[in-house]
Amino acid sequence: MDKIIIKNLSVRGIIGVHSDERQQPQEIVINTILFTNIKNAGQTDDIANTVSYSTVAKKIRTHAENAKRFTVEALAEDIARICLEESGVEKVMVRVEKPRAIRFADSVGVEIERGK
Repeated sequence: MDKIIIKNLSVRGIIGVHSDERQQPQEIVINTILFTNIKNAGQTDDIANTVSYSTVAKKIRTHAENAKRFTVEALAEDIARICLEESGVEKVMVRVEKPRAIRFADSVGVEIERGK
């Protein structure tokens, strides 16, 4: 199966369980791999024959900026659902990370894989 990759989409949103995390938006980094068939798009060079990564990225960004989730796990599930609602997407891998969430680590996060 072919893959459409959205790498290191940086958004700012409320995420976390501690009171200080609920006050100000913080950086969230999102990676997605959409599993789909893009053979026809490659042969025809027609955007109508593929998944619009621009549209998917906008939907992910809008949701992440407004969801106010407590856990990265819940946000990852939301994003997987959004991606699977796109026509042609059969499976998705989603990674959600919070940079500088804990000392001595670049980031913490989760990675999930979901299918139809």
